[in-house]
Amino acid sequence: QVQLVESGGGLVQAGGSLRLSCAVSGRTFGSYVMGWFRQAPGKEREFVAAINWSGGGTWYADSEKGRFTISKDTAKNTVYLQMNSLKPEDTAVYYCAATTKLSGLGYPHQYDYWGQGTQVTVSS
Repeated sequence: QVQLVESGGGLVQAGGSLRLSCAVSGRTFGSYVMGWFRQAPGKEREFVAAINWSGGGTWYADSEKGRFTISKDTAKNTVYLQMNSLKPEDTAVYYCAATTKLSGLGYPHQYDYWGQGTQVTVSS
């Protein structure tokens, strides 16, 4: 079993930055891929970024490349999403997720565990 708890969301002006955190706990999460997704009102949940907990490999949605950075701190059992140059269209609930799969990482159904989400609001 893996538990995920997000934090760091809030209200920020366009052009600003936020860093989201996902605290991870569980006996076997060392073999997981950790992902960040977001869901805006009335829209489907969409992939943002993912990182391999053990190897450190990263994947990004094309729209976030260069603005968002996913990272991990194994000592703190935490995954981060650094978001820069935020735009109003980045407004959404951001979710942390975990999977043991190594393919299809852009699809929510590939993930086994989810956090409760943290709200990010970007004002224009």
